[in-house]
Amino acid sequence: MGRSATDLEALFAEGFQQRQPFRTLFRLYQGFGWRLFLSVVFFVIKHSPVWVLPIVTANIIDIVGHPAVHRLHEIWPNLIVILLMILQNLWTHTLHVRYLSEAVRGMETRLRGALIRRLQQLSISFHHEARSGQLQAKVLRDVEAVQNLSRQLFSSMVAGLFSILVAVGVTAARNWRVILFYLVTVPISTLLVTTFRRGMGQKNREFRQEVEQMAARISESIQMIPVTRAHGLEEKEIARIEAHLARVQDKGLRLDIFNAVFGAAAWVTFQIFQVLCLVFTGFLAYYGRISVGDIVLYQGFFNTIVMAVANIVNIYPELSRGFESIHSIGEILCCTDLEENQGKRQVREVRGDFLFQDVTYVYPGTSAPAIRHFNLEVKAGECIAVLGESGAGKTTLLNLIVGFLRPTGGRILLDGVDMNELDLRTYRRFLAVVPQETILFSGTIRENILYGLSDVDEDRLWHALTLANAREFVEKLPQGLDTPVGEHGGKLSGGQRQRIAIARALIRDPRIIVLDEATSALDSVAESQVIKGLRALIEGRTTFIVAHRLASIRLAHRVVVMRQGTPVEIGTPAELAACRGEFHRLQSMEA
Repeated sequence: MGRSATDLEALFAEGFQQRQPFRTLFRLYQGFGWRLFLSVVFFVIKHSPVWVLPIVTANIIDIVGHPAVHRLHEIWPNLIVILLMILQNLWTHTLHVRYLSEAVRGMETRLRGALIRRLQQLSISFHHEARSGQLQAKVLRDVEAVQNLSRQLFSSMVAGLFSILVAVGVTAARNWRVILFYLVTVPISTLLVTTFRRGMGQKNREFRQEVEQMAARISESIQMIPVTRAHGLEEKEIARIEAHLARVQDKGLRLDIFNAVFGAAAWVTFQIFQVLCLVFTGFLAYYGRISVGDIVLYQGFFNTIVMAVANIVNIYPELSRGFESIHSIGEILCCTDLEENQGKRQVREVRGDFLFQDVTYVYPGTSAPAIRHFNLEVKAGECIAVLGESGAGKTTLLNLIVGFLRPTGGRILLDGVDMNELDLRTYRRFLAVVPQETILFSGTIRENILYGLSDVDEDRLWHALTLANAREFVEKLPQGLDTPVGEHGGKLSGGQRQRIAIARALIRDPRIIVLDEATSALDSVAESQVIKGLRALIEGRTTFIVAHRLASIRLAHRVVVMRQGTPVEIGTPAELAACRGEFHRLQSMEA
């Protein structure tokens, strides 16, 4: 069995950080070594006719060329040997492919699993910076390139190395003069690869980065199709994407030309050496140093060496692409921008008391704090509404409450414990979030509401839909709860998607609720009905609401009005309305 995804990350990181791509690759196969060994064994057996055929050919030529010395029946043992060795290929080739495929497919699955695990562990700030198309390219294209690299190494590379060893070994045992000639090819082929290696690696890196950029652009372009159509910008969007495609074409063309020059130089070099070998062995036969059959034998073995070296050289572009993909995957598996939860205190119950002590948060790469010197005490079961103009820090505050962000100054206490000391994964089991941008996946309504839950009865499911004011429209759908919502919920209206998201939060019976303008996509009638359900839900639960509409604010026990990351007013809705300050101004703007 292969190692776990967590073990794989550690193994990969060690080789990756030491900049040893071969070592990194072989670490990916820890746990699959026995399969690889069997694959190599069966490969050697199935490939053996290629090495025996020159010997058999030379024997037959010498037999028929010297009838005075040899008998005709001496041909038959040679023929039987080579036929038996050819026939065994039927089952040994199958076993070679089977064991190699088990190892490669297992590594591929485990590597993709490790990438998915790592993406789930990386911080939200990392995902805000990264582009989904680039990440998809790493999980799909780069892992596939590593798989291709593996197959090349364990087929072409192994075949080449064994062919060279057998040819050199047999030749060395028969004639030392010829082996000296063979050994000239090794340093020349090494020099050829070394000359091209650096440039090839750089061009593969440039091409890979350009493809990742293209994938990200195409992903964005597909998501933007409704906006593009609505504003009549189809041609401009097409031109923008075509510009990226042209850059990919240019980088790809440069890479292909470089590979072509590399391949041509290798081919010319090895063909010249093959001709020289033929002339050299011809001279030896002329002067009686070897037999005529040995010319064919040594020419066959030299051809084997040349083809082996040529195959190794020719797959180098593929190897370079594979090693560049290992580097690309390492950017994820070795990224340190993690949400650290290992070894921290498990959250087994939550009352819902919060204490914000001089909390400050500064986004990386910026100087102005998004939250500055924020102080607030929230009792369990209290509902807090957060108001403010765009950029006031409302969403950042909610991300701090959820634990997506950690304070860069001050601290947040949950039930008297600093949240930096908590395993936030266990904390979030007591949390329900309805974000401003509704997130649905392409399953059914039932699957979206019950995401991550099991053993939920129908009554509880329909009760959540009722509270979210979603029951009526769900019942009217042709397949009811089993109606597919389409990609990102595209088959539902904005208000319907929002109500499904609210039902998903309601059914979890959380201790803490975070509503980020959760009713923004609803009309006033639907909002009023949902508010009634939310009022029952938040009873006895700590709730944070970011909202602009008065209906949502009326749910709150207290309102926090923010400006430039700082609370400027805190009080009940009635108290703040009477003050005719910032809260009154914001409400007047809505009216």
